[in-house]
Amino acid sequence: MSDHMKRLAVPKAWPIPKKAYIYATKQRPGAHSVSTSLPATIILRDLLKVCDTAREAKKIVANRDLLVNSRAVKDAKTPIGLMDVVSLPKTGKNYRVVLTPKGKLTVVEIPEDNAKWIIARVEGKTRVSGGKLQLNLSGSRNVVLDANKYSVGDSVKLSLADNEIIGEYPLAKGAKVLVISGSHAGKVETVDSVEIVKGPASNVVLFENGTRTIKENVFVIGTGASEIVLPEGSA
Repeated sequence: MSDHMKRLAVPKAWPIPKKAYIYATKQRPGAHSVSTSLPATIILRDLLKVCDTAREAKKIVANRDLLVNSRAVKDAKTPIGLMDVVSLPKTGKNYRVVLTPKGKLTVVEIPEDNAKWIIARVEGKTRVSGGKLQLNLSGSRNVVLDANKYSVGDSVKLSLADNEIIGEYPLAKGAKVLVISGSHAGKVETVDSVEIVKGPASNVVLFENGTRTIKENVFVIGTGASEIVLPEGSA
């Protein structure tokens, strides 16, 4: 398997020019899909601009000067995805990976206290031994609970220190959501209602502005207002 991909074939969400060079760094398999993440090299060189070349990015990683979700990155091709917290200890700055209003992956600077938690979406639920329930979350995270109190599509706020839930944001009327895929990717909307569709088709989320999308396309980021810092130009 190739370590690179042609720039003409990179996902639409990647914020790099497609015709400036022939190849782009390809991330390793990891916690995020190719379309919702970027390799650490591109984050450091093209978004944060703390280095000029991929070789320099590798040196930063080798020196353990890049943290993702409070852990040192060991591979310059590690996928860094939506909602991940990127920290540069030597500069004292922290960032979160989000989408621009045009649907491109980007990083926004966040306060230090915001770098201690992430928001993850409930992707599924599994019954485990002892009668407990495991929440399967975005970013390949799991949380085991005693009670079934969350629904698929809801979001939870997780402490990076201990992986404990410290907040919850249900997918319901008044929820603030980030559209993460589809023709409106990058838009921030307020939920008016969720329409339950019988059969195999996806449930539909209706927004206060009259538009709609399927449930899989939205990521709840708060109730009433966004819990995360958004890029300039977002609602």
